[in-house]
Amino acid sequence: MIFLVRHGETEWNRIGRYQGWSDSPLTERGLAQAAAIGQMLRATPEAAAAEIIASPLGRARRTAEIIAGALDGRPIRFDDRLREISLGSWDGLDRAEVRARLAATPGGYRRHEWYFNSPHGESYSDFAGRVGAWLRDTGDAPVIAVAHGIVTRVLRGLYAGLPRDVALQLNVAQDCAFLLHRGIITEIAA
Repeated sequence: MIFLVRHGETEWNRIGRYQGWSDSPLTERGLAQAAAIGQMLRATPEAAAAEIIASPLGRARRTAEIIAGALDGRPIRFDDRLREISLGSWDGLDRAEVRARLAATPGGYRRHEWYFNSPHGESYSDFAGRVGAWLRDTGDAPVIAVAHGIVTRVLRGLYAGLPRDVALQLNVAQDCAFLLHRGIITEIAA
């Protein structure tokens, strides 16, 4: 049983800047989203004993700390496999900058697919392999996983056996958790 959470809204999310392995702080809204998810998980019996595992990137780390605080300060384990996709030399660019660069590349802009074709970034197979390895290594005990937008899409796609193009279009809301249990994915609003 996995409670999959995307980090709260960040300053760069708010202005349309892609983070990848770069980072920016949570906004006030992002802090409130993390607190609401923490309270929702606190009220969920299955999450009462769940281990918290998070990406080590600052935005996920801070979200996990807030959730852990709502769950009586339980410890957090960090796992590099839950890091967001590396966009390589495009980490930190905004939407307009990415589209301008994509216009000059063969194939151009394809919604969501460009993430896996950025210079010096991760390919889909490398990224899905990393996230899939985390999923395979996760046991049956309840887990709260705090990660990122593309991670949550690809992880849910792998879990449910969805085609890549379908998985890459999944919702990546920052005000809910996705429960992965017995082959079913359920969105739980905070």
